[in-house]
Amino acid sequence: MRIAIHAFDGVTMFHLAVPQMVFDEVRRQGLGAWETVLFGDRPGSIRTAEGHRIGDVAGPAAAEDADVVVVPSWSADGRPATPALQDVLRAGHARGATVAGLCLGALAVADAGLLSGRSAVTHWAAFGAMADRHPDVALDTAVLYIDHGDVLTSAGTASGLDACLHLVRVRLGADAANRVARSLVVAPHRLGGQAQYIERPLPASAEQDPIADVQAWALTRLDGSLTVAELAAAAHMSRRTFIRAFQASTGTTPAVWVRSRRLDLARRLLETTDAPVDHVATACGFGSPVTLRQAFAAAFRTSPSDYRRQFSTRSPSGGA
Repeated sequence: MRIAIHAFDGVTMFHLAVPQMVFDEVRRQGLGAWETVLFGDRPGSIRTAEGHRIGDVAGPAAAEDADVVVVPSWSADGRPATPALQDVLRAGHARGATVAGLCLGALAVADAGLLSGRSAVTHWAAFGAMADRHPDVALDTAVLYIDHGDVLTSAGTASGLDACLHLVRVRLGADAANRVARSLVVAPHRLGGQAQYIERPLPASAEQDPIADVQAWALTRLDGSLTVAELAAAAHMSRRTFIRAFQASTGTTPAVWVRSRRLDLARRLLETTDAPVDHVATACGFGSPVTLRQAFAAAFRTSPSDYRRQFSTRSPSGGA
């Protein structure tokens, strides 16, 4: 798979490196023949925000056969995307490539008309610019990335890692994404959005945030009941205080977090075992195959059996 990453004067080295690190790690791990290429509005070199010169940047033609076109960020002043970049994004989208706008890169994707009438996310500091320039784009502060299948946007800065790992997960499965994440020493999947960063920083350590202990406790009990009341009791908090603390710490609700962790486990079991789907449902705390199918369809737009056929290297024995 070929990934074309837009490089421009003023891009930070971190933003430019994120998709390269994640997608090149797929190749380094032997998980797929993925390659990345940097392209600009014209061939030559660019100067990063840190003042470093990066040469051998290809021109727009390098993105013509890309399977994924990434805008890793955008100019800090929020200027409109150049006509050359807009043409590349529209052409890529028209031929079926996935277009990803990471962080401020969502502005450039919106400038190309690819987010009209759709939901999106970007760095919280650019919410005003996005709303003013593209009032038909519905901004969501509750998530780290939004994937429409053909267009992907992510929230501020490090959320680009989450979005890129998500693309690995979609294309190659959860086990591949976990391997890449472990190699990069990052979380394979995070929940929540930017609200906690807008209002105040996260607690400095787990000692200040008992929610981390409850999450670790819950991960060993995914096959059982994990009601909000039970989680609150494990945290030695009232239900109301626990819900507030959990959302402040994670950016999401306890119920959403538990469901996502159950689905993570379900995907891992579907990929790495031949256990029947009803056994997977029980092991993940869904209670019944029907409940698992409903949750799977809502989250991934596919069934457990179809997911297994796509990603498992074992012979499936359970239907869905």
